[in-house]
Amino acid sequence: MKKIDVRRFGKKASAGLAGSLVALTLAHPAAAQETPPSGNKTGNAVEAPTLPPVQVRATSGLAQNDNVNDPSQITGVSKTGTALKDLPASVQVIPRALLTEQGATMLRQGVSNASGVNVGGQDTKGYYDHFLVRGLNAQIYNDGFSDGDLLGGISHSLNGVERIEVLEGPGSALFGSGPPGGTINIVHYAPSSDFHFGGNVQSGSFGTIGGSGYVTGPTGISGLNYRVDATVSRSDGFRDLASRDEEIRPAFEWKLDNHKIDFSIDARDIHETPDSYGLIYFNGSPITGVSRDAKYSTPFAFARGNYVRPTLTDEWKVNDFLTINNRFSYLHRSLDVLGNGDSTSTKVSGNQVVGRQLRQQDDSDNSIDYQLEPVWRFATGSVKHTLLTGFEYQHQTIDTERSTADLPNIPNAFAPVPPETSLAGLTFLCDAKHSCDNDHLLANYYSVYATDQIDVTDKLKIRAGVRKDWWDTSLTPNITVPGRFDTQGDPLVAGMTNTRNDAPVSWNVGVLYKVLPWMSPYFGISKSHLANFNSENTQNGIGAPESALQYEAGIKFSFLDDRYVLNTALFDVKRDNVASLTTINNIESVVFDSQRTKGAEASLDASLTSQWHVIANFTAQQAKITDNPQGITSVGNHPQGAPAYIANLWTTYNFSIAGVPGFHVGAGVNYVSKTYSDITNVNSIPSYVIANAAIGYEAPKWGIDLNVHNLTDRRYFVAANAAGAYEGESLSAFVNVHANF
Repeated sequence: MKKIDVRRFGKKASAGLAGSLVALTLAHPAAAQETPPSGNKTGNAVEAPTLPPVQVRATSGLAQNDNVNDPSQITGVSKTGTALKDLPASVQVIPRALLTEQGATMLRQGVSNASGVNVGGQDTKGYYDHFLVRGLNAQIYNDGFSDGDLLGGISHSLNGVERIEVLEGPGSALFGSGPPGGTINIVHYAPSSDFHFGGNVQSGSFGTIGGSGYVTGPTGISGLNYRVDATVSRSDGFRDLASRDEEIRPAFEWKLDNHKIDFSIDARDIHETPDSYGLIYFNGSPITGVSRDAKYSTPFAFARGNYVRPTLTDEWKVNDFLTINNRFSYLHRSLDVLGNGDSTSTKVSGNQVVGRQLRQQDDSDNSIDYQLEPVWRFATGSVKHTLLTGFEYQHQTIDTERSTADLPNIPNAFAPVPPETSLAGLTFLCDAKHSCDNDHLLANYYSVYATDQIDVTDKLKIRAGVRKDWWDTSLTPNITVPGRFDTQGDPLVAGMTNTRNDAPVSWNVGVLYKVLPWMSPYFGISKSHLANFNSENTQNGIGAPESALQYEAGIKFSFLDDRYVLNTALFDVKRDNVASLTTINNIESVVFDSQRTKGAEASLDASLTSQWHVIANFTAQQAKITDNPQGITSVGNHPQGAPAYIANLWTTYNFSIAGVPGFHVGAGVNYVSKTYSDITNVNSIPSYVIANAAIGYEAPKWGIDLNVHNLTDRRYFVAANAAGAYEGESLSAFVNVHANF
């Protein structure tokens, strides 16, 4: 029987803890997960535990591709069950196997495996996820449901996560209100009918320790299976930015006649330390001559987020012609923060740091999302259709209360010691020069949509979609803030509701043609809209929706039975009425500008040998402000956080020692070019290159891995905030011991 390198195709990061579901792991750990069978392309139930990533004899085909661009993969973001090779768009899938190889435990550690993605952009405070795709904002979804207000987000661990899907470019025709950069969809494991469980114990730098585990199997009721994923962690944190995380996600799946009913509850309690100042800017760059541990932020700052989301879905296969999907989600999110205001008013003057402020914030976000999606499969002559039709209703309420206190200056910017040690003596104010609100925001979104995936021939594929939205949004201030006006110049007065009613149309069309079995060029155009409705941009009421138009052309290559996969794309994205937070005359304001990103990208996934695997991506993009009536001097400048170049490489090699298989090594490089702190382009952070490595051993029942980050101990910055730069982690190492039962 032929040997297969299972690590090349997948990795089961599991650890068995016989008497316990949850073990201790990293500060933000990845749950130990099993890999689904190779035939399970949609990532549903796992019918048996998989083999660990060692060279073993093929038995039951339990390996899963860990290719980022496996052409045969079917993604949830397509909503039509279409394989990547037939989609006229750039869609990339980051599987759990690859994330585990790299030691990733958080979403932010894994997105670099997709081209054109970087951490950054407006309101990147360092304690929750905020990403740009192609230099533009991206929206995060969990199993197809939006995570809500993207400017007041949360951190995402990999608890129970099977894969990450990245749709690059506008996705509004499928998903409704959304930013033009792209859609990041986190997909969780489904319950299995085979009983198994696992977990891991991890520990490492910065006082990090924690664990995760899962258990899954049949309930004893015919067709009803369960799964529970859980994570517990804590860390002192790099730069003493402490964190802890507790998460649990029970899920049930019931296959009843021609229905597949899924129910889950995702519950999280996340504690983090905000550090929006990072290292303060001095002469246009992060201050030098200070240690990595230098702190300009308030020492008792904190951020706590609670997240509870029950979901219920029913996939009803009426017949071979029609499948009806009913999907319902309720989301409650709360955010309690005491953190420093991120403003260009905070700066070095003389030797002092002046303009410091502390904001207390209490937000509550409650959302209901119902989706009815009949999917029709039929033919008109020889032409095959998969027609997705849909109706969606979303109801969202956001209650936000904020006030701001002035802080004393730091006497010496080059030996910083923040003077404040407690809230005593601080006065929280609410006026034009002290960011504040006490608002009730309400939104009702109604949508109808359709997308047709058309197989004209085996070679010619066409995809077209349209979506009509009706957005009713409102803002009711509970207090009157002096100097606060809506977009029409009228004052925002307590008890007086400011409303908007919009009815945009989003659409997309694309065509792909398989010129040769290994080469498929494609072209697509997409129009999208984003409601300017969130808790951060209400200083001037609710603005008109943002719109975007993208042109994309690319070629998908696949050689030697998909051992070498290369995808390339050219893109041109224009966006209008973009809400950008800025400071004018020491007053925080929202301006609306227009932006454009032109660029090219390529991603490679190659199996050079049965033991040697390489993935790489490169993006070159030019993101610029094209119009800003309220700040014409910014026209031609770069948007916040958008680099001109991004490149990433990761490679793994499996080998034997003295005839004993199961050893593996990995290495990677990440590069991001210079980025700017806001649309004035006065301050910026430099480009960086960091190197990472991994080594490990896997036996049939257990394994151990060592992952090392930032091998050269390079000092670098991952995000350019308004007041300062958020610093990347120094040289660090983490050990993971896991077992499988």
